[in-house]
Amino acid sequence: MTRVLDEIDLFDPVVLDDPYPLYDRLRTEAPVHRIADTDFYLVSRWELVMEATTRPADFSSNLTAALVRQPDGSAAVFDLDGGGQAIHVLATSDEPTHQAHRKLVLPALVAKRIRALEPTITTAADRLWAQGFRDGHIEWVSAMGDRLPMTLVAKLIGLPDEDIPQLLALGYTSNELLDGVVGTDRLFAVVTAATELADYLRRQLVQASDRPGDNLLGDLARACATRELTREVAVLILVQLVGAGGESTAGLIGNAARILATDPTLQTRLRAEPDLLGTFLEEALRLESPFRAHHRHVVRDTTLGDTELPAGSHLLLLWSAANRDPAIFPAPDEIRLDRPAQRNHLAFGKGIHFCVGAALARLEARLALQVLLARSTSFRLSPNPDAAQWVPSIFVRRHRRLDLSIA
Repeated sequence: MTRVLDEIDLFDPVVLDDPYPLYDRLRTEAPVHRIADTDFYLVSRWELVMEATTRPADFSSNLTAALVRQPDGSAAVFDLDGGGQAIHVLATSDEPTHQAHRKLVLPALVAKRIRALEPTITTAADRLWAQGFRDGHIEWVSAMGDRLPMTLVAKLIGLPDEDIPQLLALGYTSNELLDGVVGTDRLFAVVTAATELADYLRRQLVQASDRPGDNLLGDLARACATRELTREVAVLILVQLVGAGGESTAGLIGNAARILATDPTLQTRLRAEPDLLGTFLEEALRLESPFRAHHRHVVRDTTLGDTELPAGSHLLLLWSAANRDPAIFPAPDEIRLDRPAQRNHLAFGKGIHFCVGAALARLEARLALQVLLARSTSFRLSPNPDAAQWVPSIFVRRHRRLDLSIA
């Protein structure tokens, strides 16, 4: 049975800013909900989201379509598969391709190499604080939240530091289609950014082919030389790492700071008990998941829960809704540092597609917040009405602006 709720507007600005009342309603009334006049279904209940991640034969990770808002406010489906011609890599690929791509990326992200990066991350965070803090204020997103993750992405890939602003602009812009709210007047800029990012990374890969270094560019160049990968696939892997790798960690760093800025008691406790910072970050990931959702393509006629799903339709697995499911997390809208099974959330996905950069994201966020807590006795949202602004998106949960007053 397919249930469609009346008066659901996923693109309502109020819902984009605070989707959680809608998610509560979906979990209760229609945990597999079809968006009217589309073949997209929202999956919101924990057990059903988890089930979908364990059924790759029914639910492919291939990104074949995006849900977008039309000029009249209704939803439509934007084809991304080109009639089956699209190339799917890493997070949007299925086995055995996914595992082959993951093996190429993992050496740069193994625990030993990540731990070795801690002094580099600390130095970068200190530098970014010094550059962004002025007269008792810091705009946390542009100063730290955006810059620190892309600094590390560039280092691991092997890209020049001076190109980080360009990578941020191109990466964020090229991802806007997945936000669902990009207007027709913006589509040209989005497509242009995606093309420019791919062209830039292709040039970097070609340069690395002559003298492969000890970085991801070097690893991919060597894989291309042995024909383990085509250059086109290698470029798409790089595009995905730049686009998703920076954005997810930026979301975590900004969202965690926002939570602390509105909870002085929690700030005080973390300063007194710094060992709890990692625990707090797990709750921040659960409460404000950097990715609200991920896509699945329905491979064959099947069911999820009591809902029939036709082949060729699409799912949005709502991590953010599942992470506030009261059946799994008592008092789900609260930060609880004594919550059992702290890492039982889905903010980094689940199963074979668990985020390859999760350990690095946790480390970057911990070190960024250590700087914020150490350089202040307290901080709060600045009093101006535009101090905190969310990126309007059905896909990510990230701040566009977060202006903090520092004492």
